[in-house]
Amino acid sequence: MEHTVADLPSGPLDIYRRKASFNWKDMLRFIEGDEVLAFKQNLFRTLENDPVFARRPGEDIPMEKMRELTFLRVKQLFRYDLLTKEEVMSNPWLTMVLNDCLGMYDWSMGAKYFLNKGMFGATVANSGSGRHNKYVENTEDMTTFGCFALTELSHGSNTRAMRTTATYDPSTQEFVINSPDFEAAKFWVGNLGKTATHAVVFAQLYTPDQVCHGLHSFVVPVRDPKTLLALPGVLVGDMGKKLGQNGLDNGFAWFHNVRIPRENLLNKTGDVTPDGRYVTPFKDPNKRFGSSLGALSGGRVSITRMALINLKLALIVAIRFSATRRQFGPKNTEEIPVLEYQLQQWRLIPYLAAAYALEHFTKVIFMNFVEFQIGQMMKDKSDRQAEMGREIHAIGCSSKPLGSWTAQRGIQECREACGGHGYLAMNRLGDLRNDNDPNCTYEGDNNVLLQQTSNYLLGWFHAKHCDGVQIESPLHTVDFLNDFHKILESKFTVTTMDQCMDSAVLLAAYEWLVCFLLEQSHKRLEQLRASGKDEFEAHNNSQVYFCRSLSIAYIEYNCLQRFHELTTAQDTPAALRPVLSKLCALYGLWSLSNHMTTLYQGNYLSGGKPAELVQMAILTLCSQLKDDAVALVDVFAPPDFILNSPIGNADGQLYKNLWSTMMQGSQVLERPSWWKEFCSDKPVVGSLRPKL
Repeated sequence: MEHTVADLPSGPLDIYRRKASFNWKDMLRFIEGDEVLAFKQNLFRTLENDPVFARRPGEDIPMEKMRELTFLRVKQLFRYDLLTKEEVMSNPWLTMVLNDCLGMYDWSMGAKYFLNKGMFGATVANSGSGRHNKYVENTEDMTTFGCFALTELSHGSNTRAMRTTATYDPSTQEFVINSPDFEAAKFWVGNLGKTATHAVVFAQLYTPDQVCHGLHSFVVPVRDPKTLLALPGVLVGDMGKKLGQNGLDNGFAWFHNVRIPRENLLNKTGDVTPDGRYVTPFKDPNKRFGSSLGALSGGRVSITRMALINLKLALIVAIRFSATRRQFGPKNTEEIPVLEYQLQQWRLIPYLAAAYALEHFTKVIFMNFVEFQIGQMMKDKSDRQAEMGREIHAIGCSSKPLGSWTAQRGIQECREACGGHGYLAMNRLGDLRNDNDPNCTYEGDNNVLLQQTSNYLLGWFHAKHCDGVQIESPLHTVDFLNDFHKILESKFTVTTMDQCMDSAVLLAAYEWLVCFLLEQSHKRLEQLRASGKDEFEAHNNSQVYFCRSLSIAYIEYNCLQRFHELTTAQDTPAALRPVLSKLCALYGLWSLSNHMTTLYQGNYLSGGKPAELVQMAILTLCSQLKDDAVALVDVFAPPDFILNSPIGNADGQLYKNLWSTMMQGSQVLERPSWWKEFCSDKPVVGSLRPKL
């Protein structure tokens, strides 16, 4: 049965809504599907009708109170059990939809909920065995409240260098968890600041013969669940205020000879026998290490999606604002909406195209990850499964930078595009910017992660040229590299703007760009090696302009490729194809325009005409999409209660909503409590001398 989509309230936005070239409800059903629409509607209504989730735009809550509210709301989510195991098994995508919806409301709440059920519960389930089932079951009702403790005070990206130790004592059949010093304290751990009772702790495993077997994960109790007081040997605390997401308690833990049972080792990748012998199904320690950190690939795909949600929320606010905010106009006529100005279109509409591109891309790569996870669960030991793991790792390591940086820049542009009103906390753009910011650094700093992707691509290049290997990957993201030489011989032959707007033309340009950057990166590495540089220095000195640019071009190409496939797919409704094709072309042109120097450097482009065509095509598409912009954000807009931004409300009553929210604020019309300081005791100018 087709899900009923409610009409939007009538108001000033109707002018643009009537101009739209497509039916926004049809687009919504096409992107979401009836099952997801019904799920989201139920979740949003649940939150809006429950007083525990009541809030006001821009409210200023002390951190301690914010932590309490976040915890109470998470507790309420457990009571509702909004997504059952059975529902997840039948449609894994609903897990991501739930994360989307909770994040739209508040990322602190979403993070607190998923760090326990997702990062802690899922890591124990995926990295452990039957003996750990009790921990997984106890996360379901908050008997255990967990966290994921990998990062340390002095180590983040370099996971292999973590210094926490887990030394096996065969006399008691226990592991002794120890932080050698305060720099090895676990740090930045979400949920650990105030509430976690247990942690998945990553530590270097030592057997009684004093051999180190590398990083392994252990379930370590940190607080008494009955009192929330720290357990003996654990110094655990809160890190303090962050730039954003302050409803989430990030914390630290310093372990002093904390003993845990042997069975608390999560033993999928390695185990220790009662007498202290180390056993592992992996012959290659690198493969064991990669498998033990496998959870992070899924995390990076999720972060790409989280960043997209932030970008979408900011665009809803900025485009609705731009369609109703009127400033200036031709002489002797009324003012026009700022969305009519070319500058405003050029600032916002490419990010709208990026949001649609990333919407499809994040969905596709999530389902690729699910396919990989199913293979892992079925204990698939095939070469294809291992290769898929490497490919998904390369995608995750570059999709997170693509998503989080696009959102970071887009949200800032949205903030500025809303002028002074965008700077008011009640309109949420500041919170979106701050809450998105950690997406650029956690689960891997973006610039560091991109090196993983370029290493993957260089590995294929080497295999092709040195060993004559046919390049074919399970997800086909690198297959075009087989035609490497032929692609590099091609040139940009487009002569009209219409040809420029064909996304197939843009994909061909991207294939050349990736091949060129791959060849240049390889040459750069070879030059550095030939000059006597070791591998560390060679890689370190070939990132800027080479390997980093290569990874970015590869992931932009993939995102565009998947979007292009959607616009040309048989089951994409004919009425939606024109607007989707324009969005796809705009995303491709706008992204490609950042690489113009390289395209000219490699002689793919020559003369002034190609740059002019690209620029004019971008501006033309922005202008063509301007009348569709409001309908396009209506497609992914949550209810006003969830969006929580007066200038972004669906009715478009910009000034009325802004004024009424402001007038309902606390102490708006009251004089300050310190008014006497102002009215009396005026300063005697020059009566004080500095104490030097």
